[in-house]
Amino acid sequence: MDYEGFAKILKVMSDKSRLEIIDMLSCGELCACDILEHFDFSQPTLSHHMKQLKDCGLISSYKDGTKVMYVLNDVLCKEIMAFQSELFNASERCICHLSK
Repeated sequence: MDYEGFAKILKVMSDKSRLEIIDMLSCGELCACDILEHFDFSQPTLSHHMKQLKDCGLISSYKDGTKVMYVLNDVLCKEIMAFQSELFNASERCICHLSK
């Protein structure tokens, strides 16, 4: 992961509702109807949030009959946590070690 990719993900995650969706999906896959029950907004608004999360790779979806199921991308989440850890701790990858 690079700074640009991390910044794009942080921008998507900077919305309170999207953070709550990520938190919900951290417990396992959910259908859109189950996610929507938690919020006081419309289905089109949920679709907008889910599209933002899908476009940056944080979640994926699949059809299960008539339901759309959403799943957190565990691999990307681990990359985000690793990048964040490197960012806040001294490491070989630190920008201060790179020559200009």
